Amino acid sequence: MQFTTNAYPKEQRKDAWHFALQRFSMELLEHEGELYGELVSFRSAQDFTFVRITSTQHLMRLDLSQGPSQFWLIMLLEGDLVARTDTNTIEVSEGDVVYGIGDLDVSLDFKRDNRFLMVQVPVSHPALRMRSKPQADISNLVSEAGVGRMLSGLLRSVADTITDVDDDQMRPIEVALPEFISTALMSEASTKELGGAAGVRAALLERIFQTIEMRLSDPELNLHQVAKEHNISPRYLQKLFESVGDSFGHFVKLRRLERCRLDLRSPLHAQRSISDILFQWGFNDSASFSRAFREQYDMSPREYRRMPPEDETDAEVLQRGRPPTAKDQVIEPEEAEDLVDEDDDPGDVESVAPVPVRRGARHHYLPVTPETIHWGHFSSSLKPVLTVESGDYVTVETLTHHANDDHDRMVQGDQAVEDIYRWTAEGKTINRRGAGALDSSSSTGRGAGEGFGVHICTGPIEIAGAEPNDIVEIRILELKPRTSANPKYAGQSFGSNAAAYWGFQYNDLLTEPKHREVITIYEVESEMGRSCARAVYNYRWTPQTDPFGVVHELYDYPGLPVDTSTIEKNYDVLRNIEIPVRPHFGVIGLAPPHTKLVDSIPPGNFGGNLDNWRIAPGSSLFLPVGVPGALLSLGDPHASQGDSELCGTAIECSMTALIQPILHRASEKMGHIRDLDYPLLETSDAWVIFGFSHPNYLKELGSSAQSDIYKKSSIDLAMRDAFRKARRFLMTARDLDEDEAISLLSVGVDFGITQVVNGNWGVHAIIRKELFTA
Repeated sequence: MQFTTNAYPKEQRKDAWHFALQRFSMELLEHEGELYGELVSFRSAQDFTFVRITSTQHLMRLDLSQGPSQFWLIMLLEGDLVARTDTNTIEVSEGDVVYGIGDLDVSLDFKRDNRFLMVQVPVSHPALRMRSKPQADISNLVSEAGVGRMLSGLLRSVADTITDVDDDQMRPIEVALPEFISTALMSEASTKELGGAAGVRAALLERIFQTIEMRLSDPELNLHQVAKEHNISPRYLQKLFESVGDSFGHFVKLRRLERCRLDLRSPLHAQRSISDILFQWGFNDSASFSRAFREQYDMSPREYRRMPPEDETDAEVLQRGRPPTAKDQVIEPEEAEDLVDEDDDPGDVESVAPVPVRRGARHHYLPVTPETIHWGHFSSSLKPVLTVESGDYVTVETLTHHANDDHDRMVQGDQAVEDIYRWTAEGKTINRRGAGALDSSSSTGRGAGEGFGVHICTGPIEIAGAEPNDIVEIRILELKPRTSANPKYAGQSFGSNAAAYWGFQYNDLLTEPKHREVITIYEVESEMGRSCARAVYNYRWTPQTDPFGVVHELYDYPGLPVDTSTIEKNYDVLRNIEIPVRPHFGVIGLAPPHTKLVDSIPPGNFGGNLDNWRIAPGSSLFLPVGVPGALLSLGDPHASQGDSELCGTAIECSMTALIQPILHRASEKMGHIRDLDYPLLETSDAWVIFGFSHPNYLKELGSSAQSDIYKKSSIDLAMRDAFRKARRFLMTARDLDEDEAISLLSVGVDFGITQVVNGNWGVHAIIRKELFTA
């Protein structure tokens, strides 16, 4: 979790900070001056909670009495702190640690701007459960000597890296921290609290625990060895364990089981067998180990190892890409409704089988029909629905996959759209929607194709004679919104914007409910000299039951019919605001050299879901050919979009385009395309270069690419790719040397965030033509 008060209006910051602290059993009591607070937290696999807080001067209360008993400690990184209970007051300096047990009521008075790390560890943790008597009050460790100095260094490292670590990197801390805590409790408090001989026994028992911990991997570890090492009798050693309600053998077994449990779940040990792990930690019999493990954890070691982590299971619910266990899909025979055989006649399509290549440009018309679109996927195995010659003109109808967000305005009465979107209890016209499995019962259960890819793409269009390493230039000449066929809205055009769970904002909302999806319907005006969009109304997504009976809590499958009786339309939205219309294609790409189905969402060097508003009338997009015939697909038409497409979508609006594909042979590539193997957009005044986190992700990330791309993208990686491509463009197309190119990139080229919602994040470089005088 990451939180900052700066994300809120000033009048809301106190309440927001109060709420954020409450999540970690802290209460804001007073503050001085203008309030600022920043909170970063991490919960480890063993339920250790680490919270780093930066704030202005304030007084807070810590009370962990409501939940399971917790040991807590606070290390002051910066500032001055006075910690108080009813019976004790401790002044804490920078680097020092104050600690206690959760049922204490503690006030924390930070005298100036401050920064601290709080750690909460369950008292039930095996390494703490028997080690010490619960503290009656708060205590402290000074960082200048002994255990305090070592613990301070460890905690400062955790505080510095808390935003970068994962469970596996935190695992050594989980092992070491309870040892530090136990040692601290004994060295600072046990003799005083237990008194006399009892304190001496407790200190001895703590040294014995440490000896056992260091020798857990020794299969010969036994009672007599440990007793001899500490100059006591075996009988007295056993009595020490009995004084804390345990026995030597049982304690050793529990600590070994816990070490084995940690290794069984660690990716660092994924290639090691269960036998290797149990033998490493001192067990010498697989059968007895399995019995002991099942008694302790209520499942076998094998079951435990196969069980997905709880946080991973939760993440998969919101995973837009396919789960890691899903496999690449191929086009199956029963998907004939998505494809056109070479001998079939698709009706209004001018031609389906390859047409003879003839000189002189021709005009083709490619309407949207169930036979001329594919929904949510690319593949080199898709059969072309139209073959054109280089230089031909093609009028292409394209549909938004968000038309059912308002069926009345964007579907009803339009025969072609109704045919494509038709979905009843008996079946749906386009069954596959996405690159997932047709039978998704073993995966997400959302529906055929599983929504792993969402866009309705018109095509593919074969470019006659195109071969790998050629370049296809797609000139976009016109792009006009599709008008509603519903008589109630005759002559009007509409689009939808979905602020969805895959949007950048979803986990960073200010107002309740924090996790919500909101659909805004826009009217798009592009006639009579006007070119703007206005919001008509919005509504919050509610769980929708599709015609097959599947409940969709989230907007997780394309083309879902929305039951208007379950939503509340808000017409008081975005008043006095007009959005300039910038019609463009979100998806325009050639087939990647991949015979299996490819999710339509992540873009790459083949083009695809580029989502840049500059791909508009008057521009030309250059794409490298990966398969014979190029296989051009177009879709995801937008009325307007800002750089980043922040909430997940643009104004998604069906449109009809006039395009002209131009084939540039590999042997004839010159000028700005002579070294091109990535998407390049040319407008009247600039070249726009597209960078991605992983430009060739299907090859870079291997067999799990269509899952991993959603987890491994970043703006840093996309910026690096955009920089490298722009540098290469200047060095090859403009004959600059590297030093010249780098200087020009810094002083004359604008880099911008294309999108942060498509799995493979994008950054573009805009190189203005006016920079070059010759």
